[in-house]
Amino acid sequence: MNTTSQENTSGPPKGIGPMQRREMWLAYMMLAPTFAIILLIVAGPLLANFWISVKPVQLADLRPPTVLVNERVRGGPEAAGDSATLEYRLRNSSRDEEIRNVVLSDVVPDGFEVTELPVPCTLEGAALTCAIGTVEPGWRDRLRLEGTVTQAFLDANRPERASEPVISGEANNVLTNFDFSLDNFRRIFNADEFWSVLRVTFYYTIFGTGGALVLGLFAAQLLHTSFRGRGFLRGLFLFPYVSPVIAVAFTWVVLFDPFSGTLNALLTKMGVVTDPINFFGQRAIEFSFLGIPMEFPLALTTVIAFEAWRYFPLSFLFILARMQSINTDMYEAAEMDGATPLQQFWYLSLPQLMGILSVLFLLRFIWTFNKFDDIFLLTGGNAGTRTLTVDVYEQGFALSNLGAGAAVAVVVFVVLVTFATLFIRFSPKEEGL
Repeated sequence: MNTTSQENTSGPPKGIGPMQRREMWLAYMMLAPTFAIILLIVAGPLLANFWISVKPVQLADLRPPTVLVNERVRGGPEAAGDSATLEYRLRNSSRDEEIRNVVLSDVVPDGFEVTELPVPCTLEGAALTCAIGTVEPGWRDRLRLEGTVTQAFLDANRPERASEPVISGEANNVLTNFDFSLDNFRRIFNADEFWSVLRVTFYYTIFGTGGALVLGLFAAQLLHTSFRGRGFLRGLFLFPYVSPVIAVAFTWVVLFDPFSGTLNALLTKMGVVTDPINFFGQRAIEFSFLGIPMEFPLALTTVIAFEAWRYFPLSFLFILARMQSINTDMYEAAEMDGATPLQQFWYLSLPQLMGILSVLFLLRFIWTFNKFDDIFLLTGGNAGTRTLTVDVYEQGFALSNLGAGAAVAVVVFVVLVTFATLFIRFSPKEEGL
């Protein structure tokens, strides 16, 4: 009996003790500001985007409906005792929403003696109050206070501007109410161009990402070997990535220009083409293969080439760093067994690089899928290069439909989250991990 009790009490403690619990809550309290900042920075804009996507928000709705007022003096008084009119021009800034309980408050300028008030206005001393009530969408009106002026009014410089009129009222704000609708998603999914844009986005992302990885892999394999000038060549390979995007995009546009571009001049002089090619302005080149008519997406392919050229240095750096950490003994053993360089790369190097290649593919896929500036600078989304991110910009700002733009952004978010989840679940791992 005693032995059993001893065995029970000599084991490790189970659960969390009072001291550990206090330390845990203290750690949570210390990390709470960090969690709050991350939540505010990351989740705040994301939730706002979801909120706008289910509302019919136009660009003009960013400013809530209000009554705009402009105050001025009419009549041109020149001497004391002359008649004048203090006029308020009013209008509803919204053409869709009414404004309720509208009240105008102002202070009558010194030296202006009111002789006649409009119907909705009252005057207590110099305090003017006009209870206008409910105004319809697009409403416009004028309130005129008739009166005479004194010498003090004439001596002052624009005395009506001494006090600003204040407008109060109540209106429905589409951004803050709780009326939700899926019309934005119905509109974009029912549009034929959306599926074309989605297809172009995947085409651009997959081939742009794959091209950057393949170029980075070849560059890393080339510079993994020691030779004279290797350091200079490594630095030169970083040029596309570290250069400003506006500079390299402009350079490509100039080089590929159909009228004065260097590439078209060379192709024409060499007799490769008879007419200049508009690489960034021509949607497709028609050709036939085995009697089957086909199209080659020229502008989109040129943009993909730019994407692969500009971002391959990032892949090159990561792949080269991983190559340099691989043990060279296996290569020496494989060479002694008669393995060719291609066999060494395929059976030894590539399995060791699968981990870093998977991470790079995931990161580059997400970044390329969200890429906007490259396409916008090169083609503006024309000639069959319009992607979802360009569509977000055009819906939100070119068409002033922020709700539809936010809905497209939600689609981008859902696609990327789904892809990242599946890729992490099924992506290949490095050997030995």
